[in-house]
Amino acid sequence: MKAAEEIRLTEKNVKEFIEEKVKKITSVIGDGIAINALSGGVDSAVVTMLGHRALGNRLKTYFVDNGIMREGEPQKVEEIFRQQGVNIEILDAQEEFFNAFKGVTGPEEKREAVTQTFYKDIFGKLVTKSGAKYLLQGTILTDIDETIAGIKRQHNVFEQLGIDPQQAFGYKIIEPLVELRKDSVRVLAEALGLPENIYNRPPFPGPALATRIIGEVTKERVDIVRKATSIVEEELKDTGAFQYMAILHQDRVTGMRDGKRDFGLQIEIRCWDSIDAREATPTDLPYKQLRKLADDILRGVPGVVSVTYNIAAKPPSTIEVV
Repeated sequence: MKAAEEIRLTEKNVKEFIEEKVKKITSVIGDGIAINALSGGVDSAVVTMLGHRALGNRLKTYFVDNGIMREGEPQKVEEIFRQQGVNIEILDAQEEFFNAFKGVTGPEEKREAVTQTFYKDIFGKLVTKSGAKYLLQGTILTDIDETIAGIKRQHNVFEQLGIDPQQAFGYKIIEPLVELRKDSVRVLAEALGLPENIYNRPPFPGPALATRIIGEVTKERVDIVRKATSIVEEELKDTGAFQYMAILHQDRVTGMRDGKRDFGLQIEIRCWDSIDAREATPTDLPYKQLRKLADDILRGVPGVVSVTYNIAAKPPSTIEVV
């Protein structure tokens, strides 16, 4: 197992890099059809634009509404890319994903549930329906590094683990970004004409809010972490941090309301300074801001009685909790 050699776009002609990737996509797919999933994150956004330039309407772009995204995400992403001339079909797959999560509590098992549901169940059917033989996806070098090192199995890594997507799922996967890390992907996104709210957007994982829930992923628990996420992202959006998030812990903790004991929920806030996600340091947020975050979450998210802030660096911590 070996990762690709890193390319830094600060040291390359970005326009030539784009032309090279567009030509490669065109040459591989020929006059055929390809599909891709757009999550709204910068990686999938860049792949969508590269594929659109290469294939036009022969790229079928889907937003898989898996029930574990942020508030209003499908509609927001669809509007942004409609303005870029890209048509997106929103696919309701909530039932499939929540069925796959039933009884699953381990981090790797949850990631595997996402992988199998996404690639085999959802995209396997879409490939058959569309006649496409290729899936374009935004795997980057850090995804591969962490998977190969055994830190965590990223849901979008296959060939580097000896898994043949054609044999496993019935289609081939094209990965235009495997030589890049996040900082270079952002450079590429800006050069492709994507708006700043995409190219400077904090990273968001493929398994979405499932990576921010310790324990079983249910609709009710997703609703809780989704509310907390909205509060955290609104409060920290101007900090300049690399990434920030809310984590829902599994065990109930002892709290009190109206003078009585209340076994409630615990939300952990994480906020990171980093360049490419290989290493990260907790952002030195002012105590006043942390108190405001805690107060807003306690008021705005029913059942929460405890709010904490992570101060462990990566490594030994990781950016996402699952």
